[in-house]
Amino acid sequence: MARKKPSTPEPAPRKGARRMADVSPALLRKLESGQIEAMSLAEILKIDTRALCRSVLPSVPARAWEAIDPALGITQRLLTGARIAVEHLGPKAAFDALTDHTSDTARGLACYALGVREWPLDKKLRAIVPLADDRNSGVREWAWIALRPAVATELERAIELLEPWTRERSANLRRYASEITRPRGVWCAHLTALRADPAPGLRILEPLRADTTKYVQDSVANWLNDAGKDAPAFVRSVTARWAKESPGEATARIIRRAMRNL
Repeated sequence: MARKKPSTPEPAPRKGARRMADVSPALLRKLESGQIEAMSLAEILKIDTRALCRSVLPSVPARAWEAIDPALGITQRLLTGARIAVEHLGPKAAFDALTDHTSDTARGLACYALGVREWPLDKKLRAIVPLADDRNSGVREWAWIALRPAVATELERAIELLEPWTRERSANLRRYASEITRPRGVWCAHLTALRADPAPGLRILEPLRADTTKYVQDSVANWLNDAGKDAPAFVRSVTARWAKESPGEATARIIRRAMRNL
């Protein structure tokens, strides 16, 4: 019997640079050529978005990317890059070229290419699923930030479409439904309708009130914490009811975090 060759151990995951100054020139070249994923926020912020775009979308004229202002924040740089890609390649071709890319930042561009596309909300949400469930947490954030303006425009319809996501097997998708509808959120425009009346958001929150995954729990708690800044009585009422109806540790953890500023 032939002896099995010893399996080669997989290399340990690369540790991301903690500071932008720690990103070496060699590492930066790999990041900006789209060969590898960024492993930290410092690496993401260090990337010259124009250089990355030239590498991952070489069919777009190189001079077009000069419209990306390096002084802008990362979300605005990606939004500008996505608009350029869509303008030169068309929405479908731009999205298809980026959505499965090795580079997490390139996949972030795909999120924004979908976000700027003139398309019905239901189609956008179906298309964003692989990116909302991406292995990379940064891509998952860009996936909801990019579609947030569309949700704000059609909030009632968005809640209707996202409610089934709360029953998805993937915690990433369940969390997406909560995160994209947060009344205030982070790095995004506020949903003024939910700030004024958070009650419609219960269609998303109720199915998640005892979610066993901390990733989802934190999002639900942050949703309620957002709401508490404008409607504290609403949050107190909801959490008091949940404490009676769902007396488990998952719900208790959500309530503790939701009430941290009340």
